[in-house]
Amino acid sequence: MNFTLTPAAEKFIRFMLRADGAPGSGFRLAVTPGGCSGLSADIGVAAAPDPGEAIVERNGLKLFLNAESRLLLDGVTIDFADSAAKTGLVFNDPKQVCCSSQAGKSTH
Repeated sequence: MNFTLTPAAEKFIRFMLRADGAPGSGFRLAVTPGGCSGLSADIGVAAAPDPGEAIVERNGLKLFLNAESRLLLDGVTIDFADSAAKTGLVFNDPKQVCCSSQAGKSTH
């Protein structure tokens, strides 16, 4: 698994685990294709992984990831944004072309 968690994303995940988890809990991250960055996710705290999920540890954090998520996160940087426009995890995937306000506009 080759993905990066920024310090802001780690802080958010640790906060979620402290708020909603018991000792040994992990952070479920179910990533699907979609959104401007090319990825969107359902997140939550869980006591144990579901069948088919792997436990991936990063800096002492347990992440529960299904097979599709493990594939989609390859090379991705997971960050956390807290702004008027968006609050939550942000996926920076260098393989995706960012959305543009010019998309679909004619240059004639």
